[in-house]
Amino acid sequence: MAQLRQDASLPAAVAGFLAVLISYAGPLVIVFKAADLAHLDAAHTASWIWAISVGSGLSGLWLSWRLRTPVITAWSTPGAALLVGMLPGLTLPQAVAAYLVSALAITAVGASGLFDRLIGRLPKGMAAALLAGILLRFGTEVFASVQASPALVLAMVATFLGLRRLKPRYAIAAVMVVGIALAMAAGQTQLAQVSLQVVRPVWVTPEWSWHAVLGLGLPLALVTLTGQYVPGMAVLRTAGYAVPAGRIVSVTGLTSLLLAPWGSHGVNLAAITAAICTGREAHEQADRRYVAGIVCGLVYVVIGTFGGALALVFASLPRELIAALAGLALMGAFTTGLVGMVQDTPHLEASVITFLVTASGMSLLGLGAAFWGLVFGAAAYLVLHQPWRRAPTGAVPVRGA
Repeated sequence: MAQLRQDASLPAAVAGFLAVLISYAGPLVIVFKAADLAHLDAAHTASWIWAISVGSGLSGLWLSWRLRTPVITAWSTPGAALLVGMLPGLTLPQAVAAYLVSALAITAVGASGLFDRLIGRLPKGMAAALLAGILLRFGTEVFASVQASPALVLAMVATFLGLRRLKPRYAIAAVMVVGIALAMAAGQTQLAQVSLQVVRPVWVTPEWSWHAVLGLGLPLALVTLTGQYVPGMAVLRTAGYAVPAGRIVSVTGLTSLLLAPWGSHGVNLAAITAAICTGREAHEQADRRYVAGIVCGLVYVVIGTFGGALALVFASLPRELIAALAGLALMGAFTTGLVGMVQDTPHLEASVITFLVTASGMSLLGLGAAFWGLVFGAAAYLVLHQPWRRAPTGAVPVRGA
């Protein structure tokens, strides 16, 4: 604890809080949509939010402390998007059984060491390109939001530039304060609706169904591994953290397994919010940024304990405020990814293809742009850089002995 007190800092705490805010203001909307389409009652919806919040908080807190690395965990966003189409056709007990299968599959991949070998073979330039491609839209949305809310967004951009010149460590904190203050002054928040009631988690006994396991469980594991863990590890590696991927995958997989009966569809390594906590905005010294992961975990647990009431407030903040806040906070991480991509000149073509495909936002066969960015980038890498095996000119084949 003495070490934690020594390493604690305001920028790290703000980065951790900001990661939570962006998670609830964006991806949580997909969870609410899936719950609504599946006709879940308020108790089961609150239990779902409790499970993914507490699971994200405890796993991220423990991993950040043990690894001394800002490991940010969250619920599976592509998994939640998958549930929007799949959950209405299943009963909740059948869905829970699928969640358990997905968590078991992910835990097995982490424990086997396969994921570490995959990440270890990924060229640095392609990992950086994957990061830059994921974050590009967040940067462009800052300025796209000016049209809808010019006063709010321009004030936040001006605050960012001014503080980056005068007090760069506190730039993002100031942007957050200014943005929320302006939103409150304009009556765009719903603080009056906050009701701090401790949630009562609802247990759901799984009901095994091959239709649910094959139609939801295995696809959920696949989109989570490719859409969350791979870019999440790319964020950590690009920031210079050589942490074991298998341990992170195993811990979050076990967390998902334990919380599935209370409605959690999956807890996993985050990518976008992780970029906020792994960059220089969290702290100039990389070995002190783990504090952001601990703060992020604590805030998740607090919000989850109160059944998502605070999550609803975050989700009600103006879209332009969240877009500007996320884009400005991720600018440093985007720059790191872009520079890393360009500096790895031997793999530049493959890295550029990875960047363009990922930034395109394409979706094919139910798999997102991050997965296809890796597929197309890896194909380009194999074609351009792997040696072609040819028999010497004029050589006579030797027939069997």
